[in-house]
Amino acid sequence: MLRRIVILLIFALIGIGVAERADAGQRHPINPTPFSHAPCSVLDGQPCTPSYCSVFNHGPCIPEIDYPYGQDLQLTIVTVPPRDQAAKYQKPDHDLDTIGDLFAMLRSCWSPPPADGARQGMQMSVRFSFKRSGDMIAAPRLTFATSGVPADTRALYLKAITASLEGCLPLKFTGGLGGALAGRPIAIRYVDNRELGQQTEKR
Repeated sequence: MLRRIVILLIFALIGIGVAERADAGQRHPINPTPFSHAPCSVLDGQPCTPSYCSVFNHGPCIPEIDYPYGQDLQLTIVTVPPRDQAAKYQKPDHDLDTIGDLFAMLRSCWSPPPADGARQGMQMSVRFSFKRSGDMIAAPRLTFATSGVPADTRALYLKAITASLEGCLPLKFTGGLGGALAGRPIAIRYVDNRELGQQTEKR
């Protein structure tokens, strides 16, 4: 009797083992880095994503990378900058090598429309991209304008924005910055914060 029980237990264990193997064959391991190389050691010969862990973790840890350039670069330019930001509106005296250099150049290029046709508090946003050479790929595209503004006022500001940007072209990028910025969208919001006095009330 005992012998039969032992034999049944052995067959049961064998059956459980076969079932686990079949189940494991149907399941796929989760790739922690989809559409990329899997994490591995630098000693492995296969393509991999270098990884590291702290002493408290046991699995491969993918380091978070702080990419220097985002997909969409955004900038706000005011017509009259605050005194503590005046340095940011000065034209760089060297080839543009950083995002800060690019933003400073774009700020220094801004030339608002004449006060007699301007509107106090007017805001307008445009979107465009640069080539590696420093030229624009196409004319700036209007993405936002203050609501309730007459069409001729919008046209006046868009013309001033386009003329200001074209007046600075081509921008002189270093090879590294030109390659990193080529084709990336840049969004600029222009804010006319000039004190225009009675002109705003008449419009």
